[in-house]
Amino acid sequence: MHFSAPPGTPRRLRAHILGATALVAVVLPLAVLGAPASAGTVTAATVIKEAKAAIASESSAHVEFDAASTTSSSTEQFVADVGASGGRETVTDGAAVLHVMVTPAAGYISGSASGLSLFGLTSAEATKVGKRWEFWKKGTKQYKNLESVVSVKSLESLLPESKGTTLSTEGSDYVLTWTSAASGSTPKLSNTLSVAAKGTNLPVEETSTDSSGEKVTTTVSKWGEAIVVHAPPASSTIAAASVTG
Repeated sequence: MHFSAPPGTPRRLRAHILGATALVAVVLPLAVLGAPASAGTVTAATVIKEAKAAIASESSAHVEFDAASTTSSSTEQFVADVGASGGRETVTDGAAVLHVMVTPAAGYISGSASGLSLFGLTSAEATKVGKRWEFWKKGTKQYKNLESVVSVKSLESLLPESKGTTLSTEGSDYVLTWTSAASGSTPKLSNTLSVAAKGTNLPVEETSTDSSGEKVTTTVSKWGEAIVVHAPPASSTIAAASVTG
């Protein structure tokens, strides 16, 4: 999936949106493949293709992401419920907290001043928002960006390309291994993704590491669980146009 992430989107949230750094782990319900007989009879391309189809058939999922740095005591995290027509996500990066929420009618953000700055708001704009929810109506570019952040479809872009990906088996899981080339400020990454070969909603974990030893762990679970997102009361919201002036 390709689109322009909102300016200042947190670095790991940006990775989640674009799938560019593959810093996530995904539980992929691949009952269609059955138990892994051997890596020689099923190819990486087959696993990736069936995983994409399986994700496309799902209506929702729960995502948890943790990135621990070797150079900082802070841990970047996000917890999200992604769906077909809305969802929610909370990002924390040290003391910064950012909430994202999308309904069929509008997209919202709120959080601490430092959390709102991660999204790209200036100090003055964050002050205007305060403890309220800034919102964009459906049909705007910003709404589409936020909708993509909490869309279950976005998980499809987290799968690697088959070229350069190796396949092995571990117990009842398939294991995909690949390297992501350095790009811009993103370093070269080594990635391992375990894919559930039978059943659904199996907790499979991916780890991604860079040369400095920073390690990211992400899990996705609760596929198909109903997600209910209620818009905040109008009295606790502020239109984006009022914030940016």
